[in-house]
Amino acid sequence: MSAEVADRIRSSLSQAFSPDEIEVRDDSALHTGHAGARDGGGHYALRIVAGAFAGHGTVARHRMIYQALGDMMRKEIHALAIKATTAEEATQATHP
Repeated sequence: MSAEVADRIRSSLSQAFSPDEIEVRDDSALHTGHAGARDGGGHYALRIVAGAFAGHGTVARHRMIYQALGDMMRKEIHALAIKATTAEEATQATHP
């Protein structure tokens, strides 16, 4: 089921932000036995690069992502590690 959730995360965020890049990693196996895992919610890591984040700080970007994922944040997703940048920021991070 985790692969299905990762695909739904990718699809929802692709529709919402038309990202240049998006990676979703399922880290649920690392949290076996954790309360959220027992309740069915998975642990995921997200890296997304999108122009929609320009002019927004980290907290606003995370809120944008949570809003785009909607009910998934209450059910299928227990934890989501987010790295959200613009293309320019991503380029600067890889080429100091």
